[in-house]
Amino acid sequence: MKKINTAPMSGMQELTPNMQAEFDRLKAGISEAFLRHGFQHIETPVIERTEILLAKAGGDTEKQIYKVVKTAEAADTADQALRFDHTVPLARYAVEHMNDLTFPFKVTQIARNFRGERAQRGRFREFYQCDVDVIGWQSLPVAYDAEVIVTLAEALKTLPLPEFVIRVSNRKLLSGVIRELNLEQVAGEVFDIIDHAEKVSEQKTQERFEALGIGTENVVKITTFMQIRGKSVEVLEKLRGMGFQNEMFQEGVRELGEMLEMVEMMMPTLEVMADMLIVRGLDYYTGTVFETIVPEYREIGSICSGGRYENLAENYTDQALPGVGGSIGLTRLFYILQEFQFVKASEVRAIDICVVPISKGELEVAGKLAKQLRKDGKAVDLVLTERKLGDKMKYAAKVADFAVVVGEEEARTGAFQMKNLETGETTEVKLVG
Repeated sequence: MKKINTAPMSGMQELTPNMQAEFDRLKAGISEAFLRHGFQHIETPVIERTEILLAKAGGDTEKQIYKVVKTAEAADTADQALRFDHTVPLARYAVEHMNDLTFPFKVTQIARNFRGERAQRGRFREFYQCDVDVIGWQSLPVAYDAEVIVTLAEALKTLPLPEFVIRVSNRKLLSGVIRELNLEQVAGEVFDIIDHAEKVSEQKTQERFEALGIGTENVVKITTFMQIRGKSVEVLEKLRGMGFQNEMFQEGVRELGEMLEMVEMMMPTLEVMADMLIVRGLDYYTGTVFETIVPEYREIGSICSGGRYENLAENYTDQALPGVGGSIGLTRLFYILQEFQFVKASEVRAIDICVVPISKGELEVAGKLAKQLRKDGKAVDLVLTERKLGDKMKYAAKVADFAVVVGEEEARTGAFQMKNLETGETTEVKLVG
């Protein structure tokens, strides 16, 4: 019986070794896809100054960050917290190291982040995010928005997922609608209503718009805009057909069209849908925004998202460092893949060979053999327990593909039989030197 509760904290993922091996395999596949597209790997500290994290985060971030409680001896008295994503720390990193970086700076980060939100099914407080970002110097072509989307799509294709669709938009479009209707004073509320529209009923969305007191005609125009979705050409035609002429809206139309054209050129088979319901909640997004869904399993929600941020570093420097990036939330996605049985515990064992000395007398030779096999690139477990040989072999059968028994004769001659624990076949191994 347990003396205390040994379950992991709520909202924390903890896997068995074989399931962890599958998680690690998927993570490695994502990382390789990012690197193939020319993204350089970095790591930023888990702990950041709170002022850095909150400078541009917006929304409910302040309520969700984990504050770090320091000891009395801590030299740094700055208020500190655990990072909640990679993007804000990346902006700080780019400012700190700008003289040492080559721009455009294409970068990937794959590590844990932390959010103190309410733990629920498929939502975690500690989670892996797999990010790619491009940071520009002074300016950054919209073509990089397309490259980020295509890179993330390539990474998603390494996972055991059904067909997915990337939904894209541009925040300048909704900002342009708001400007056209002179609703700047309620811009934040309009963005929030649209961002949550798919999570509530149409009636609830209508009630929230009516509560703003912006008039029936404006509500109709906004809801008409919200309903625009589809393939590139038809969406661009509908947007132009709304008749909004302000510069912000027109710029959004141009950027959306250019980005979609670049995606088509880079990856013609990728299914992309322009959708005006995609606005993204974080305030630092300024242009392109995107989310990824699996149409067969809409209840999953977005499995990959991101967007353009022109001004993320403005709180840290006067230098313009525009960027675009996206993220795969691997911990949440892995949970979903498990739940829908798209992944199962890895059948590939982490240990190649168990070297099993029969007694202490053979331990020295067994250790030399293990060292030799490791030099050959094998993962080797040297069994040190003082059990009967049968028990040691049962252990080996559970953790390794092969086993080598080291008895008196084997220790004397330096010749061993390596047994395949699945088929029973043996091959000879000799100790060199």
